[in-house]
Amino acid sequence: MNLEKVIFGFFIILAMTLNFGFFVGQIDNPKHHLHYELYAAIVVNLIATVLKFGDRTQIGAIHLATSLVADLQLIAAAIIWTAAGTQSTEPEVIVGIVSLSGGAFLANVTSVILLIYETVTLRR
Repeated sequence: MNLEKVIFGFFIILAMTLNFGFFVGQIDNPKHHLHYELYAAIVVNLIATVLKFGDRTQIGAIHLATSLVADLQLIAAAIIWTAAGTQSTEPEVIVGIVSLSGGAFLANVTSVILLIYETVTLRR
């Protein structure tokens, strides 16, 4: 077993599941979207991005691209939430934040699909 690949897979899947946990719920209800979970998703996504540097394959480049997209969207969601301040519980604000998180979730799903593809096509 390759510990490096285990850690790599762990952070990719953890990033996706944290993002999904934040994304799920009624889109305009702030009680369904915990801000701590958004920040945890950002931190884990950034760790996953760092782990993707150095892979010089084409799939590695796509992995990095999906991670950068997820980072950008999650950071934008956090900026909107912070900038909204006292209006952060308004439905319009929450919808924008959750929508950005949904885009990041799709990027994370793409990354996990690539990871599964890479694992299935690996020859021993």
